[in-house]
Amino acid sequence: MKNIEEVLTEYYNSWTDGFKTKTDVEIKYFMSKKFTGYWAFSGIEKPEEYDYDYDIVSVLEQYDEFTHKEFEVLSTTIRKNGKNYLIFGTESSTIQGQTHRAKCLYTWELESGEWKLVREYIEMES
Repeated sequence: MKNIEEVLTEYYNSWTDGFKTKTDVEIKYFMSKKFTGYWAFSGIEKPEEYDYDYDIVSVLEQYDEFTHKEFEVLSTTIRKNGKNYLIFGTESSTIQGQTHRAKCLYTWELESGEWKLVREYIEMES
């Protein structure tokens, strides 16, 4: 079984690959079928909620093939005897040469021996 740091790197690489291929297959591989996400920034009252079935391809199509994502882990909390991780960090997305940052809180859980993203909360910095 891969460690959570390897899985995070592969997950972010799948997004970078998705911007090139405009397909979501690699990204969805990392997501639990019970996934729920929340996206927010300072200008909205309530975060936007989405689930496993949200249209990732339409998101990928909004950006060119040079878009790149990275993630820096700031803290990790192990839960459920190592079968669940709460990970907080900073996502950096390079879009048309400009870097955009967001704070992210992820919940990863072991499902059938593989790490799957169960929840995410993304708050854009500005």
